Amino acid sequence: MKRALTSVFLGAALLVSANAMAAAPKFAVKNNAPVALIDDAGARAIWLENLPEATALKYPVKKLGYLSEVNGGFDDHKNCVVVARAMQVPVSGKNFIYEPKKTSITLATQAGATPEQCSALAKVKLKEAVQSLVAAL
Repeated sequence: MKRALTSVFLGAALLVSANAMAAAPKFAVKNNAPVALIDDAGARAIWLENLPEATALKYPVKKLGYLSEVNGGFDDHKNCVVVARAMQVPVSGKNFIYEPKKTSITLATQAGATPEQCSALAKVKLKEAVQSLVAAL
């Protein structure tokens, strides 16, 4: 009897630890932005830092993905102009279907910015757009 109880408790402990060690969900994330503004790794990091794991329970990772678009650059007066858009879109396999379910857009300008400052502004605006989208979920 004692041995049976020990086996039951050991099995339960293993099950709990296996669930606790389960990998975080792998969100489908895609970046549609010029590398000069934000590279794929930078955009992906922003998404993954701001998407809570609970999102995967409400919005299945096999059905919905997250797409970012960051556009802009310099105008004739050397002002950096950035528009960042974060979207939740359907996915089919590895393909993103451009039919946004939820969208968030942010924009900004910075006078006299260097290319590095413009890229930093793009990252800040994308992070704001992602956080706004996540808050709406």
